[in-house]
Amino acid sequence: MELIRGRERDCGQEIRGSAEQRGTRGKSPAQLLTKARILLKADVSEAGEGWSDSAISVALDTSINNIGRLRRRLVEEGLEAALKRKHNPNSARKPIFDGAAEAKLIALTCSPAPEGFARWSLRLLEEKVVELNIVKQVSDNTIGRTLKKTRSNLTAIGNG
Repeated sequence: MELIRGRERDCGQEIRGSAEQRGTRGKSPAQLLTKARILLKADVSEAGEGWSDSAISVALDTSINNIGRLRRRLVEEGLEAALKRKHNPNSARKPIFDGAAEAKLIALTCSPAPEGFARWSLRLLEEKVVELNIVKQVSDNTIGRTLKKTRSNLTAIGNG
């Protein structure tokens, strides 16, 4: 904890300037503002207040563990990393349709429907996309969302 307090003392001015600037200009996410307020309260420089973790926790309605993690991140990764959300590469799923696969899906949708059908249904597109090896596996729901996103949903003609 002493190392953390020493690092905070070293960059107290940087913390104060950046946190105050973020807090007064434009719209900022609530989490970013809370982090900036925590760092301002924890600042032990001449301009800082130097509050204890428990006092900050009560004043800003956050957990002591959250304050500790923020202090540690400030020391280990710097001010910008402490204020921004940590990127988790596993949080977002990889899209099923990339640009080329999406173009093939749209071309397929614009082509004439199979024999015996008036137009393409989402289930028919699902089967055909897998059959043509455009993608390995896909649901009709995903196809519908992809076509809706591109505003080329020819399957929804007459559905309102």
